[in-house]
Amino acid sequence: MIYLDNAATSFPKPDAVVRAASGVMARLGANPGRSGHRMSLAGGRIIMSCREALAELLCVQNPEQVLFCFNCTDALNMAIFGVIQTGDHVIATALEHNASLRPLSGLFQKGAIDLTILEPMPGSNAITAEQVRGALRQNTRLAVCSHGSNVTGAVQPVHEIGAVCREAGVLFLVDAAQTMGVLPVHPTEMLADMVAFPGHKALLGPTGTGALWIDEGIILRPLREGGTGSQSESVLQPDELPDRYESGTLNLCGIAGLLQGIRFVQAHQREIAGHEALLAMKLRRGLAPRENIALYGPADPVLGVVSFNVEGHRSSEVAEILDHHAIGVRAGLHCAPLAHRWLGTVETGAVRVSPGFFNHPGDIDRLLAVIDQL
Repeated sequence: MIYLDNAATSFPKPDAVVRAASGVMARLGANPGRSGHRMSLAGGRIIMSCREALAELLCVQNPEQVLFCFNCTDALNMAIFGVIQTGDHVIATALEHNASLRPLSGLFQKGAIDLTILEPMPGSNAITAEQVRGALRQNTRLAVCSHGSNVTGAVQPVHEIGAVCREAGVLFLVDAAQTMGVLPVHPTEMLADMVAFPGHKALLGPTGTGALWIDEGIILRPLREGGTGSQSESVLQPDELPDRYESGTLNLCGIAGLLQGIRFVQAHQREIAGHEALLAMKLRRGLAPRENIALYGPADPVLGVVSFNVEGHRSSEVAEILDHHAIGVRAGLHCAPLAHRWLGTVETGAVRVSPGFFNHPGDIDRLLAVIDQL
């Protein structure tokens, strides 16, 4: 199959990722951080090495501020439910994934918070810092913004938004699901207080992996409490990082694979973003002259995400036809209903093509040839 659904999860994975994940299951199945024998200690070293590699990729000093999660959704939930209090006001954007929108909307529906959703201005694909400034209230506690849209591929001005939040004393949470591993994601440059990201997308790791970085001084209410392997004499959750937020056995197989994915990304960092953007541009340029094609998002893509529709065909129908030709894409609303409402595609959805590092120009040519048949 020609796999063009990397915005959902990357495939294929580097061989080293597969070997590391399966190797833990085959040779190192102990519980990390729970015992003193050599297998448990070896597992603990893998987890620490991965934590340090993520800190290096984020350009932050303290690896203990990198908290392992099940995925990016888990990380966003940890951040949102960890800081919001009843009566707070939260600012989000129409470009957010349901991983942020659903917890926020649920709290709003219960009357626990006030919520402002910002849409890009007409003719733009991005939220502006001035829009965020204009939405601020006395009780604004948190602003949530995706670094890159999973529908349009548009990159948001997170540094400028972070500056507005920092000036106002508002916490700033960045969803880096589509950018971590492709673009530089440096929390200190973004002026972010928290950054959530998955391990299974551009970091090329296994599913079931992700992380939340929190700035020094950020204290969250733990989403889960339980065994941490530390302070077992106490029935209360420890305060120390990262144990406070990592109750239960970590996904050692996944984290071992993620470590190798990070190392692959670090080795090819300069090539990845340029290659994916080049394929996205080739696709846009190939689709643009064709009749009855509606294209969405920036004309000069930075991320490898291109969404479109073919007139007279449902997005699901187009994706099904492509699948019959062994081309994998994603159709529908992409778990981002407000983005599609803004685009006017709630009824039709859209076909999303997301090339990855292991795709090549011939994959795009093949897809365009199938579209021509429509």
